Amino acid sequence: MPKLPAWYKLDNAAKIVPATAHGSDTRVFRIVCELTEPVDPVTLQHALDKTVREYNHFNVVLRKGFFWYYLDGTSLRPKVEKDHESACSMLYYPGRRNLLYRVCYFERRIILEMFHALADGTGAFTFLQTLVTGYLAEKHSLKEELAPTERSSSQEKTSDAFRHFYSKTAKSSQLGQMTGTRAYQIHEIRDANLRTHCLEGTVSAGAFLDLARRYNTTAGVLSTALIIESILPCMSAREKKYPVVISVPVNLRQYFPSETTRNFFGVINVSYNAAGYDGTLESILPAVRRCFDEQLSRDRILATMNSYSGLENNPAIRFVPLFIKDLAVQGFSAAARRGTTATVSNLGRIRMPEALDPYIDKFSAFMATPNMQICICSYGDKMVFGASSAFSGHSVMLNFFRRLTALGISTELATNDYDLRGSAQEER
Repeated sequence: MPKLPAWYKLDNAAKIVPATAHGSDTRVFRIVCELTEPVDPVTLQHALDKTVREYNHFNVVLRKGFFWYYLDGTSLRPKVEKDHESACSMLYYPGRRNLLYRVCYFERRIILEMFHALADGTGAFTFLQTLVTGYLAEKHSLKEELAPTERSSSQEKTSDAFRHFYSKTAKSSQLGQMTGTRAYQIHEIRDANLRTHCLEGTVSAGAFLDLARRYNTTAGVLSTALIIESILPCMSAREKKYPVVISVPVNLRQYFPSETTRNFFGVINVSYNAAGYDGTLESILPAVRRCFDEQLSRDRILATMNSYSGLENNPAIRFVPLFIKDLAVQGFSAAARRGTTATVSNLGRIRMPEALDPYIDKFSAFMATPNMQICICSYGDKMVFGASSAFSGHSVMLNFFRRLTALGISTELATNDYDLRGSAQEER
């Protein structure tokens, strides 16, 4: 039995997660590796047992202290199960001692769901990549074909990068901007049972990058602009006085050298005034590009990160009892939601050992949300837009995929919604 992890504090970004996990916003994300063959659950359990030894710091339960939540080591071990829950179902139950992640499978899919207090998408993908590599190596006797990879130390994996890179000198007003803006809100019928509805669109990564080059921009800017363009037809004339605001998480490992598998991300907000739309994508792209350029400099990223860390390090806040902090966080979160229309998270290109290419079809990701979130990732030539929402309909994303088709990019759709399966490939 590997040594149990000692208790440790939640990282800065994770501190707001437990207080805001309720209803359809379970704060659970789902990442999927779809293979080219059915999953063998016995071999998957073997691979999971080995992976847990390397990522033992994920084998923790969430507990309440007087001032902060904290993570405490446990002897509980994950068991592989056939996928039977709704996507992004609740993982954290106050007062219950249970693991904050689950591994399951369905047909050709290996699925990892994780509570956001443990890790961000990058950290969770690192876990899934290790799991899938171990599974395929055992299943197909590939150990000799797999080149050894550099693995970060346990200390690097568990480090709190926010604390390490925090500096009192850089200041940011982003928190005030997040709560001081009222953005357009998408109007759809919410699921009565608070389930997360997923729509997965797969396109050619090469074709999408060619399209971005045609518009002289990046894939991230183009994706965000197309989402905005897909939201605009849903707005009434009166609602166009509110900006469309897209929240874009940023992987801070791109700016600061860190191998942590815990949370280490910031957020930028891309705002667009609907009055500037003239019916063309070209009227949206400059505003989106400007927001990216202005907010993605290292100095701005550092200032934004410090605006979050500054709250944690403020003595007036540190010693406030947890139940009062929870109430304040819930109020802040509600105000921030009013300032956001949707979230677009670009997880980038997923890299795996070349020997595994014949066995892997694609990766996809989804995030529970009170509104709508799109997670983008690519593997090989398959780029996947994983859209999740608290709504029973998908008006915005269907606009998005129709727009891609009109631009010459064919899309393969999959969904967990029965009413859309007549026109989309089934997810299961």
